[in-house]
Amino acid sequence: MFATLRQRDFGLLWLAGLVSVAGVFLFITALPLHVYRLTDSTLATAGTFIAYFLPGVLIGSVAGVFVDRWDRKRTMVVADLARAVVLLPLLVAPDALVAIYAVTAALGAIGPFFGPAEGALLPTLVGEDRLVPANALNSLNDNLGMLLGPAFGALLYAELGIGGVVLVNAASYIGSALLIRLIAADARPARSDRSGEEVAVGSAWTRMVSEWRAGLRVVRHDRTLSVLFVSWSFGGISEGFFLTLGLTPLVLDVLGGEPAQVGWLGTSQAVGGLIAGVVIARFGRRLAARRLFGGGLLGVGIADFGSFNSRRLAGPGTPAVLVSMGWNFLAGFPAVAGSTGNQSLIQTRTVDAYRGRVFGALRAVIGIAMIVGFGLAGVLGDALDLVLVLSVSATIRMLGGIVALALLPREAPDAQPAEPAESRAPVA
Repeated sequence: MFATLRQRDFGLLWLAGLVSVAGVFLFITALPLHVYRLTDSTLATAGTFIAYFLPGVLIGSVAGVFVDRWDRKRTMVVADLARAVVLLPLLVAPDALVAIYAVTAALGAIGPFFGPAEGALLPTLVGEDRLVPANALNSLNDNLGMLLGPAFGALLYAELGIGGVVLVNAASYIGSALLIRLIAADARPARSDRSGEEVAVGSAWTRMVSEWRAGLRVVRHDRTLSVLFVSWSFGGISEGFFLTLGLTPLVLDVLGGEPAQVGWLGTSQAVGGLIAGVVIARFGRRLAARRLFGGGLLGVGIADFGSFNSRRLAGPGTPAVLVSMGWNFLAGFPAVAGSTGNQSLIQTRTVDAYRGRVFGALRAVIGIAMIVGFGLAGVLGDALDLVLVLSVSATIRMLGGIVALALLPREAPDAQPAEPAESRAPVA
């Protein structure tokens, strides 16, 4: 683990991610509190999440085309600085819902450029032999942010209001940009040796569409990537249910807990994720990426099922909440394993020239699946028993893990990363 962190360029990227993720969690904790305080409306509060996720669904796959054209380090620096600037209107109009939704949507539109660029650049910095520990360390960032961000976000909002939160979050983006700027490695994407896939005749729009379709062909014609996308579709639907019903409604209406205890569930999973990140970073090179991914989805589904049914194991109130926290703590381990396996499989199964498009397409697919989950949860949560609905959603996630474990191929040592077959997809 420490050998990976000692690689200068990866250490800079990892530290930049830690600063940025902490700022993101701080902001997404404080903003819904601010909107709910302004409107006293759960619908208006939910609108902030829709505004954030929808742009990623609409442009996530297309953004990958440009990630595979542009210098990836420069893409991340510009994205960070753009997000810092985009936040500033909230200093002028902090109570205007239109401004809040517009800023949130802009942040959601910039993210699809940063995330795929980071995922595509990482193999260049560490090499394929250290992908699993490097991705595990990146997952460690997410859990550190989940652990610290919500607490500091709520405290900062209480003391300084949304303006103070905006300034701190903007500063985190600027700090991240400065760290990424110090990376010395060549971050320009490699060009495919299949020149027919990289050069299209016609307008800029024609070339963009051709490159976008080439990225989708990579997914369609590679079994590993296709299975990942299908499995994540199940996982995304389940995650939509979880975010809608598996926190506040679960704690208040099923477990009989208090509002303050809602945050305990996320904190307990973050603690488990921190431990898992350290363990997988240390020993993950011994584990197959396909087992990390498939076992991760399956394990999170099992832990979710236990959390949703905690009321059957303990009395109402704090006892049931504590049991649910225990399940969420356990969920942190497979959550990190699944994320690490997913990133590593995409990075090893896709040549550098197409990684941005594959990561972007996956981001869009997960976003669509989550929106489907949001809609189904909103309808079924009011019509059926809440524990039954949540248990079915956990089963859907488990099914995604089973599909991955059953269908992901056991790659031969000399397996080649995927490129679109020229004969199957002539360029217009």
